Amino acid sequence: MIRRKVCMALASVLVLALSACGGGDSSSSGPTKIAVWHGYQDVEGEAFTALIDQYNKEHPDVEVTDLYSSNDLVLQKVLTAVRGDSAPDVAYMFGSWSPKIAQIPRVVNMADEVSAPEWNWDDFYPAERDAATVGDKIVGVPALVDNLAIVYNKKLFADAGVAPPSPDWTWDDFRAAAAKLTDPTKGQYGWLIPADGSEDTVWHYVPMLWEAGGDILTPDNKHAAFNSEAGVKALTVLQQMAVTDKSLYLDTTNENGPKLMNSGKVAMLVTGPWDLSSLSDIDYGVQTMPTFAGSSGSHQTISGPDNWVVFNNGDRKKQAAVDFVKWLTAAPQVKTFSLATGDLPTRVSVGQDQAVLTQLDENLPGSATFVENLNNVKKTRPTVDQYPAISEAMGQAIVSVMLGKDQPADALNSAAQATDAALAGE
Repeated sequence: MIRRKVCMALASVLVLALSACGGGDSSSSGPTKIAVWHGYQDVEGEAFTALIDQYNKEHPDVEVTDLYSSNDLVLQKVLTAVRGDSAPDVAYMFGSWSPKIAQIPRVVNMADEVSAPEWNWDDFYPAERDAATVGDKIVGVPALVDNLAIVYNKKLFADAGVAPPSPDWTWDDFRAAAAKLTDPTKGQYGWLIPADGSEDTVWHYVPMLWEAGGDILTPDNKHAAFNSEAGVKALTVLQQMAVTDKSLYLDTTNENGPKLMNSGKVAMLVTGPWDLSSLSDIDYGVQTMPTFAGSSGSHQTISGPDNWVVFNNGDRKKQAAVDFVKWLTAAPQVKTFSLATGDLPTRVSVGQDQAVLTQLDENLPGSATFVENLNNVKKTRPTVDQYPAISEAMGQAIVSVMLGKDQPADALNSAAQATDAALAGE
């Protein structure tokens, strides 16, 4: 399952009681105390704790404390805390929540902050900046970035006499390879795709839509655009592989990808760097996404950046929180955290550091390809309040086609009607 990116369950939470008054500054002497909520555990938790300890040591006038909070639940917890005048000073929050985050009065608009030269805002990848921007507001600073690429089992390719994926692969090449890698007598499939209708399902379709030259919504974000010729073209590939070729394993539980990959039952996944550490039983490779022959869409991928969101709990605490986030997301700390955890660097300058790429690949083979693949992130999901409903409609359409229950054009048109209704507030 896409790590930290695809939880849509809380998207119906409304900010109807978020006019809570701002907290006052502490008048007591001593360091300014700020609280950071995050969902880091294990290696990430240890690395983050080390960074906090370093900051506190270097900044004796500030005391940063951290509280673990499940990433999936933090929006709900933040809304409750704001209503109770007990908001954190900083919180790790999904980028997909940005439209709702922008409605919280206590959230600090970082637009003026990050415009200062010392932030080097343009050093964050464009998709990260886009995901943090809602209208004229910047609701957070990038905390995590990822993307999708092909991860493949080298042995299964060699056994089937199929050349490994190449940087210039088309979806025709991908489909042909998947068919050759499928063996019903062994229960072996060329490709596995999440087929539970969730945002994970949509994530796998959207890059294909973009590569075919399409988009999710119209430029004004008022109507669906995915029920276009490009949208049908992309979904037809999934239909052909699932229904005609039967080379596509439909993972209706969205839990079996790494397990089936490790057991040699699936030759390819389209997944992110979060799955690499699970593929301990095979020799795998990583390659960028295919594209459509003759398409101007290039080898696009999708990304789901998350953010550090700052809350205004009084001028003194707000400034301390802003300063901490600026330090935390600066290049040296981004490099330290990436090398310690394997997470992709959120800054271009760190991602272009060959020494970083080499060490990431040594720690977890394939990581460098995912870093380089960030250059193929050209678009982001629309930052509109109604995106969860849009995702649900698209996910159901995609699954219905892959199950052979509907035709691509019909399914996408039905999803587009639901999307337009949601955007119109119906």
